[in-house]
Amino acid sequence: MSQIPLDLPHRAALDREAFFVSASNAEALAMVEAWHDWPAGKLALTGAGGSGKTHLAHVWAAGTGGVVVNAVDLTDADLPGMVDAGAVAVEDVDHLAAMANPRPAEAALFHLHNMLAGAGGKLLVTGKNAPSRWRLTTPDLASRLQAAGIATLGAPDDALIHAVIVKIATDRQLDLDPRLPPFLALRLDRSLASIADALAELDRQALAEQRRVTVPFARQVLSL
Repeated sequence: MSQIPLDLPHRAALDREAFFVSASNAEALAMVEAWHDWPAGKLALTGAGGSGKTHLAHVWAAGTGGVVVNAVDLTDADLPGMVDAGAVAVEDVDHLAAMANPRPAEAALFHLHNMLAGAGGKLLVTGKNAPSRWRLTTPDLASRLQAAGIATLGAPDDALIHAVIVKIATDRQLDLDPRLPPFLALRLDRSLASIADALAELDRQALAEQRRVTVPFARQVLSL
């Protein structure tokens, strides 16, 4: 008999130890960790969905004593308090373009940028593409963010895909057959977001059927 799986949240490990370094992200990591030397105290971190931007933003915040906030939440954020932290990571700035009225959030980001600059603080902003493609409606904000240096997380290589499969499985406390990571690495779409979706489905089905996640099970569930 199968059980109804509860959609329980799982906590992803976002510390530096859990950030696997490979050829696809080493350069971006080095630029983020060199935050003392950022020109004008700001950097844009770019990469596809699931490429590790959130993880790296949290690694940076932990190393600087800073804070992480999503761009769409800035209108309700304590901007002076964040400035007092001295370092702020603003995630998904490119998502502001999808808001019905992005101007309040853009205004908050503009003020945060200027307050941090005046206080000698550091600003990390993230998005899928370079700031020049973020379709911001506030020209002064757009020009300031386009002046930031850019660190790009590249397409994941084999080593990173394998490590991400193991990491997500560990985060979800999945009992994986050791043959499964290389099997999945060769067959799943080479997108970290797709890998996360696949592991989530395996987790859900394994809970429902009280099964261990093996190669035959994954082949069946994911139609591989």
